[in-house]
Amino acid sequence: MSSTQPRPVYVIGAGPGGLAVAAALRARGVRAVVVEKSDAVGASWRGHYARLHLHTTRRLSALPGLAIPRRFGRWVSRDDVVRYLEKYAEFHELELVTGVEVTRIERAPAGADAGDGGGAAAGEGPGWLLHASGGRVLAGRAVVVATGFNHTPRLPDWPGRDTYTGALAHAAAYRDPKPYEGRDVLVVGAGNTGAEIAVDLAEGGAARVRLAVRTAPHIVRRSTAGWPAQRTGILVRRLPVRLVDRLGALTAKVSVPDLTAYGLPRPESGLYSRVRQGAIPVQDVGLIAAVRAGTVEPVAAVEAFDGAEVVLADGSRITPDAVVAATGYRRGLEGLLGHLDVLDERGRPLAHGRRTPAQAPGLYFTGFTNPISGMFREMALDAEKIAKALARRLGVRAEARRAAAHRPDTGLRPVDPPA
Repeated sequence: MSSTQPRPVYVIGAGPGGLAVAAALRARGVRAVVVEKSDAVGASWRGHYARLHLHTTRRLSALPGLAIPRRFGRWVSRDDVVRYLEKYAEFHELELVTGVEVTRIERAPAGADAGDGGGAAAGEGPGWLLHASGGRVLAGRAVVVATGFNHTPRLPDWPGRDTYTGALAHAAAYRDPKPYEGRDVLVVGAGNTGAEIAVDLAEGGAARVRLAVRTAPHIVRRSTAGWPAQRTGILVRRLPVRLVDRLGALTAKVSVPDLTAYGLPRPESGLYSRVRQGAIPVQDVGLIAAVRAGTVEPVAAVEAFDGAEVVLADGSRITPDAVVAATGYRRGLEGLLGHLDVLDERGRPLAHGRRTPAQAPGLYFTGFTNPISGMFREMALDAEKIAKALARRLGVRAEARRAAAHRPDTGLRPVDPPA
């Protein structure tokens, strides 16, 4: 059956970035359909370890149009983040389609409508085709990719890795310390995830916890005299890198003890220089105290595995019962749109936020940076900017706001808003 309703904008991913964009688009009268491969919103947050809290404040982490409840506290827990995302989708009456995975995005041929009944607006272009599970082909006016910064776990191909006789798991599989009670555990990677898991293990009954460090991280207090580190991150983003590096070094000397004697020296490179390279400072949620108490022992980086042994960069060998690799993630975008020439050599989008690649107009990305000012905050800002740019691009006028309340069939399996 034909319809006068134009093709929707498809948002891929029902995490905070995708939900925020969909809500901002709907507020501007642009119909957006969120397609999520899992069975619920916030899938990545549901899979994080139980101890996790936002390292950004509740007030500075809200998405457009809905505050995070005060009862969730200043540092919102993993479970409360999930509750907030569920409520967000319900409050904004977002069109959600779950259990459908988009596997490839490509430009629609000129004049194609893929049977959606809505032709492209003047100047809009032919739009996009999304190939999805079940043989579906979806036609959209534009596409916003919000599949997440932490998409595909990255496990280094260490020499001898397959010979290791202990338990080896990526941090993505870690939930709580119970399986590691009484065991000798090596955590690899001194980013925020590795540092917090190491503390969690030490406090949760592991017999011994070591933290393998390749590059000493910058450590900052999450809050100092009530002032959150996030606010400092917001203030310094537009200052010269060298100036912020100097300020960071001075602040560290005052607020963070020198842990060199414990095997964790102060970094040689500046804090903001590292941020510009993609390394966010570690927010202290117990690491400093654990290192000083000896319950978390910094050791050299992992070089290889040899049976039951782990070979470290300083030549020493240790025999942990288990290894938890907090070694980061890949964006995992190559299969989805690598053929469009919109990714850099590291698989990251060439354009982000309101900017769309010159060779792929109408294709937007959100949530693929890890800014010092807070990921939730920046995704909220990006959502408003993307919605404004898309509404202008699609020629959506004020009367479309009233029409946005009408929800025709998406052609997919819809779900009711979560309770």
